[in-house]
Amino acid sequence: QVQLVESGGGLVQPGGSLRLSCAASGSISRFRAMGWYRQAPGKQRELVADITSGGNTNYADSMKGRFTISRDNAKNTIYLQMNSLKPDDTAIYYCSAVLIDRRYWGQGTQVTVSS
Repeated sequence: QVQLVESGGGLVQPGGSLRLSCAASGSISRFRAMGWYRQAPGKQRELVADITSGGNTNYADSMKGRFTISRDNAKNTIYLQMNSLKPDDTAIYYCSAVLIDRRYWGQGTQVTVSS
């Protein structure tokens, strides 16, 4: 059974930063890829960034240069450093992991960007 637990969300002012964490049950090295998705009210869930077991990263165009995904295999955790946040970044952020051919999801963490 795969469990993913996100943390680090909250309320931040425009231009501010947040770091999200996703702690997995067991070794994250077994996952083909892990990543972050987000879903804003009334919108579809979209990819933010992902990282493969080999460390290759991929970002949605609107996040490039502002967000950084990373992983710490020793802590079985991935992170999403978010800088220069905008009100449009307001959403629930979900952690995801792919094991063989199945995708697992965390429960999500709310990020609100507002003055």
